[in-house]
Amino acid sequence: MLKPSALVLLTAVATAHAADAPAFDARRLAQDVQVLSSDAYEGRAVATPGETKTIAYLVAQFKAAGLQPAGDLVKGKRAWTQDVPLGRFEITGPMAMSVGDGKTTQSWTQGSEIAVRAAMNGARQVAIENAPLVFVGYGVTAPERDWDDFKGVDLKGKIAVVLINDPDVEGGEGDFGGKAMTYYGRWTYKYEEMARRGALGTLIVHETAPASYGWATVKNSNTNVMYDIARQDPASAHSLLEAWIQADAAAGLFQRAGLDFAAAKRQAQLRAFQPLALPGVTFSASFAVDARVIKSKNVAALRRGSAHPDQYVMYSAHWDHLGIGQPDATGHAIYNGAVDNGTGLAALLALGRAYGAHPAPKRSVLFLAVTAEEKGLLGSEYYASNPLYPLDQTVGLINMDALSPQGPARNFTISGNARLDLLDLLSAKARARGLTYTPDPQPEAGKFFRSDHFSLAKRGVPAISFGSGNDWIDGGVAAGQGDKNRYTAVAYHQPADQFDPRWTFGGMARDVAMLYELGLNLANSAAWPNWSADSEFRKARDASAEKRNK
Repeated sequence: MLKPSALVLLTAVATAHAADAPAFDARRLAQDVQVLSSDAYEGRAVATPGETKTIAYLVAQFKAAGLQPAGDLVKGKRAWTQDVPLGRFEITGPMAMSVGDGKTTQSWTQGSEIAVRAAMNGARQVAIENAPLVFVGYGVTAPERDWDDFKGVDLKGKIAVVLINDPDVEGGEGDFGGKAMTYYGRWTYKYEEMARRGALGTLIVHETAPASYGWATVKNSNTNVMYDIARQDPASAHSLLEAWIQADAAAGLFQRAGLDFAAAKRQAQLRAFQPLALPGVTFSASFAVDARVIKSKNVAALRRGSAHPDQYVMYSAHWDHLGIGQPDATGHAIYNGAVDNGTGLAALLALGRAYGAHPAPKRSVLFLAVTAEEKGLLGSEYYASNPLYPLDQTVGLINMDALSPQGPARNFTISGNARLDLLDLLSAKARARGLTYTPDPQPEAGKFFRSDHFSLAKRGVPAISFGSGNDWIDGGVAAGQGDKNRYTAVAYHQPADQFDPRWTFGGMARDVAMLYELGLNLANSAAWPNWSADSEFRKARDASAEKRNK
């Protein structure tokens, strides 16, 4: 962490700069969101005409802001984009899925009892016939916590049934930090671990509270075209079958086996849990997969620093959403993504315009709009694996994802409850504006692992993903949290995430100004923020310290 004296100095500089900060126009923020979430952009899906339009719009705005292209080197010159090779996977033709117990067979329907992802292990045909099922609890192997849900069970040729989140999520205390989700609770970890263990497939049991979103979100996120980073050995990262199932469907599987689902869940919360075969119960599936490699794009723009151009402060936001999918009850089938993440893109563009309109800071400022966040943080993961600019010379990252387009709040938050200098600096700036920091009110949702800052954080770069507050000046927590809850229930990853002309963008305009000041302060300083001493990311950051101390 920064020494107290350095933190005080940075805070003082930040306060001094606050008076000179540019005003951010709520109407311009609204305009960008309205354009990018319009039907003309077709939901901004990867590798569609919506991507082409989105990339063109972002590049045009960055050019107009007076920024420089910061993407791939092409014939010795920087382009505006970074090519991101992705595997593209789509289920084609009819699907057949069923469960049986030797006596009766029940057909399952895509999007109803089950949400199956297109196979990403390289298979062109999924043909599973009467595969046995094994319940593996939360599917966690955590040696540092003396926790092993598998106890040596062989999953080859079998379908693993696994719970979402961590073993602590129901009781609120235990070896996994209580309600706060660890990476072991993420669905990505569940799929990765089952693949490592050679499972034929994985069925994640959906329940709204531990998942932190409803079935509609699961269905809409998993039954369309899937993407992954291009892999040499995709079968090492993916089983043949990856799917979610409804909790009632899971309970039905246990009932067929003469077992009690609720009792099995309680056992899964214990270290002594033993994997549980579902005797006689089998799963079958048959469908074809179109698999190919495509190229998507990150967009990168730069305000070159005047004194230390090879040191970088970063802002990021993902540009993609879900495209065109299953229609809602009104018949609307475009997943416009106004809040998620038209708001983050509008903030990114506004910041680019502000930096472009003012004298260059001492350090460079990088603006990165990443692809395929909705498919698993793929664009940011590719950047972190193939950085355009050295991560050890990256001062910090401020990510913006799904900001509130409503009026101002008395507080702000970040995704997850990480401890780092960036948060201390941001909190100081917030206090100067009369705002308070509120820790993530839903730590069980695992939001730290669900935004693009995580891709750089796990490589040591100090990174936060800013979150709008829930204590509205007009209406308090009841109004602010109520609005967030309604959005999650009826609009998040659904066609209802559309632009609303009643949105004021007053809160966003104020918060973006605060993020501008934070970045400008860092860009005009010599400080290198860090993680707290007990952070799991501190070691990765400290490993490159010598390169910054030259």
